[in-house]
Amino acid sequence: MFQTFLDLLKHHGPLGLFIHSFLDAIIFPIPAFYSQVSLSAINPSNAIWLATVGYIGCLLGTPIGYYLGKIMGKSVLYRFLKKEWIDAATTRFQKNGEAAILIGSFTPIPFKVFTILSGCLNFPLWRLIAYAALGRAIKFYVVGILFYLFGLSAHSMVKDISIYIFIGSIPLIAVFLYVRSRIRKKKAAAALALSEIAPSEDAGVQQETLELEEPSLDTKSANANPAEDKEDRIVPDAKHQRTVQS
Repeated sequence: MFQTFLDLLKHHGPLGLFIHSFLDAIIFPIPAFYSQVSLSAINPSNAIWLATVGYIGCLLGTPIGYYLGKIMGKSVLYRFLKKEWIDAATTRFQKNGEAAILIGSFTPIPFKVFTILSGCLNFPLWRLIAYAALGRAIKFYVVGILFYLFGLSAHSMVKDISIYIFIGSIPLIAVFLYVRSRIRKKKAAAALALSEIAPSEDAGVQQETLELEEPSLDTKSANANPAEDKEDRIVPDAKHQRTVQS
């Protein structure tokens, strides 16, 4: 049944590859890699355009696979895919979701496993799309460039392309994760320093407010004995009156 559907997609050329890549990110069990290789072998000069079409279809299908997993959970995966693929992807995802998506973009594990798992485990959608865009670009365009440069000879080269890309990308992914970890640590340290400074500044502001609200000593002395002020004003008035009478 699947082979008949693949033949139908192949018959429609780039449009068929677009549909296959779109479904590959959602639920279709056969990776779009096979359609890309078949069509690129037919017309190697068109291989980079085919890579672009497949890449766009995959990215557009990614959020749909994400929400499918968010709504239905992992049960939908077990209906169509091997249990060992799902278990392996889940283990990687729980350890480090970003690395799992990058690695899953070009491993033999179907990519829809990672899109659906992202929804199941509430992984941020924007991160899924960002890492998928990077990882899937590598796989689609490596295949496209090989066919464009070497023609039919690339057919034997791309047979194990996923393994070669995986091995070659491990150092790059390790460097990426290391740099990202250092950046996050710096941000956390800066946030901690700001949180320590803020209370001291608030305490200083409160102290200044209290000082402004506290009456000065001159004001206290001026307002301490209002009766005495009245007497001082009355006494000169009485003396003035006696002087006038005399």
